[in-house]
Amino acid sequence: MRPELDGPALFSVLRQHQVDFVLIGGFAAVAHGSPVPTEDIDITPEQSHENLVRLSAALREMGARVRGEGVEGGLPFSHDAASLAAVGVWNLVTPFGELDICLVPAGTTGFVDLDHDAEVMDVGGVHIRVASLADIIRSKQAANRPKDQRVLPVLREILASRYHR
Repeated sequence: MRPELDGPALFSVLRQHQVDFVLIGGFAAVAHGSPVPTEDIDITPEQSHENLVRLSAALREMGARVRGEGVEGGLPFSHDAASLAAVGVWNLVTPFGELDICLVPAGTTGFVDLDHDAEVMDVGGVHIRVASLADIIRSKQAANRPKDQRVLPVLREILASRYHR
């Protein structure tokens, strides 16, 4: 059974540890007004050693575990800044829901690229940086997964409506 998604609680732990990140993916799309629900939270952290040390501490506090097919509650894993940096994508489970960490999302060059046009949004009382809708669309187009292809028309419509007000 998958833990219920609680973005504000997860973001609070990341903020308490001063982790610098940009929210991406479906949860970011929802923050921009997408009606399409998501099952996880995706972030792209800034990749400095210091930030990844803070991210590792936040993951330890949350009791994050590696998500595994058919593995209830995930698998324990040992991590530090170096190991987090060495793997491009982490699929984790936390008490606050599933968390995917992606250092370089499809169609982007990573944190600096996404942070450039990100905007600060209030998500359940926690102020976080959220990738721009245009960057979310760019990344979903590049990933080209069936679930991304299904949501792209909705996201493009939301973006177009912002320019035709």
